Amino acid sequence: MKKFKPSDILKPTIVLTAICLVTSALLAVTNLATAPVIEKLALETAQNTRKLVLAQADEFKDETLGQTAYCTGLDESGEIIGYVFTTSAKGYGGDVKVMVGVNADGTVSGVQILELSETPGLGMNAQKESFLTQFVGKVAGITVSKSNPEENQIQALTGATVTSKATTSAVNQALELYETITGGAK
Repeated sequence: MKKFKPSDILKPTIVLTAICLVTSALLAVTNLATAPVIEKLALETAQNTRKLVLAQADEFKDETLGQTAYCTGLDESGEIIGYVFTTSAKGYGGDVKVMVGVNADGTVSGVQILELSETPGLGMNAQKESFLTQFVGKVAGITVSKSNPEENQIQALTGATVTSKATTSAVNQALELYETITGGAK
């Protein structure tokens, strides 16, 4: 039987510690280099998405209501034409995070999915324009229908009712925030 020596443990421990330190330092340097680029890209994406959901706006003003951040959309003369909210609701595979544009009259002007981790081929279809455009023109209290949607309803995605309801819930949250901010005035 081989006799145990302290160097049998000490050498691998020093080597592994050195590898960990070098790896950590490299990750820190990479993070320092990429963090500003990632932040800039996230800001550009948010600005572009705002323009998609409230296309009539020429400018967006960041606002807060308690812990809730939102944007007010202004036309070229500075008049409020709508609001942009980011909300989320629990879907089948996780949270469904959406950005919703609401016109000054309380109708939905546009919806874009920001984060979605639903089932491929089913829930992921919530990102499709054909699904999202159903919300345009709707008012608070939108519901989901599995067939033949009525005036303030949307058609559920086939095989993805949970995702459809989550997206609808997030849009309704945005409409509730609109009501809170404006006092329901249209």
